[in-house]
Amino acid sequence: MQINKVEEMIFDSLYDGVLIADGNCIVRYINPSYTRITKVEKEEILGKPLIEVRPGAKLPSVIRNGKQLLRIPRRVDDVEYIVNMVPIKEDDEVIGGISILNEINDVYKLTEALNQSNMMIQKLQKRMKRMGKAKYSFDDIISIDKNSIEAKNLARRIAKKNSSILITGESGTGKELYANAIHNVSDRQNGPFIAVNCAIFESNLLESELFGYEEGAFTGAKKGGKIGLFEVANGGTLFLDEISEMNYGLQAKLLRTLQENTIRRIGGLEEISIDIRLVCATNKNLKTMVEENRFREDLYYRIAVFPINILPLRQRRKDIDELVLHFLSEMNSKTERHVEIANDVMKILHNYEWPGNIRELKNTIEFSINMVDENIIKPEHLPKIIQAQGIKKNIVKLKTLEEIIKDTEAAEIKKAMLIYGNTVEGKKKAAKALGISLATLYNKLK
Repeated sequence: MQINKVEEMIFDSLYDGVLIADGNCIVRYINPSYTRITKVEKEEILGKPLIEVRPGAKLPSVIRNGKQLLRIPRRVDDVEYIVNMVPIKEDDEVIGGISILNEINDVYKLTEALNQSNMMIQKLQKRMKRMGKAKYSFDDIISIDKNSIEAKNLARRIAKKNSSILITGESGTGKELYANAIHNVSDRQNGPFIAVNCAIFESNLLESELFGYEEGAFTGAKKGGKIGLFEVANGGTLFLDEISEMNYGLQAKLLRTLQENTIRRIGGLEEISIDIRLVCATNKNLKTMVEENRFREDLYYRIAVFPINILPLRQRRKDIDELVLHFLSEMNSKTERHVEIANDVMKILHNYEWPGNIRELKNTIEFSINMVDENIIKPEHLPKIIQAQGIKKNIVKLKTLEEIIKDTEAAEIKKAMLIYGNTVEGKKKAAKALGISLATLYNKLK
């Protein structure tokens, strides 16, 4: 169990003392208020078995039997406080415990402290349950086209393995959806799912996000240091989106982490063991980047043990109908409307190339519903660029005026010949009816 940056900021700001231990009763976090109340320094207790550093502590029994203990009075020197201890559960399984310490001076403060503590415990339990959860499953991946079904089946098959996965595909094809689904059917589904977009961080910031840092590691480093996302994802899945944007130097550090299953915080000396499954994604061709010395070849083969390629929407057009209906239903529910889509609009959507893939299709449906005054989406409700490209492909090829004249002449001559016959006398009559000379008729017949 790990505490992420947001959780730590919340706990650090509380006046009440907080101690969190994992399922093995190892202390994973204490806040400054806990140190103030108990007179125990952080380095004396963090990362150690609670029963050794706090003899007589009752939280281990709470973790073992899964039953809460409330209003336990304690005293350190002249400071009196009460402790509320509850197990932290996930899918009815105890994964740790939390102690909330409240200082008390009189019965009124005691009552107030109990009420606030119980409310805070409920909020913390809910937050801990939501932290680092994968949102999507394979049921959320729409796959009607043969190519989509093949990719989905491959992902489902390798999800149970523990090796690294590389998901490739154009932007908007649903790579993060696949990463979520893989985690949710893997043996790590009860562990955290931590997603990081490498493209939104500068290289030095990305390193500190992934590996964390010790206090004083650099100017502006947070007091007490910071835990990295590798540690937060321990026991679960770390999803590195846009892995191609990671700089060459950081790639080397990532490679070492994957080889040794350890990390070292920036400015730290201690090697910290980690147990994570790495899933990466990119819309770039990493093999080309390897040839151009922009991506490490050894790292490529380390992260691409199981490659999955998600084809663009234009190469799996049979998915379009089902995706449109899905997004239409989603938006109808959201807007409390019942908007339908015209058949000619579906033809336009099928003809469009979808450079933005599924993301662009979803945005298109949302845009169109907002443009509709009645209850049916027509071509004029689509974004202009889609109207132009889709309608253009539906237009029959225009004939030149010369071609039209020739076709009309041929049709009239055939009609005249049917009326007057193919004899010499018939041809004379046909030429007269058409208003041309007999010689001209013969030329046109040729």
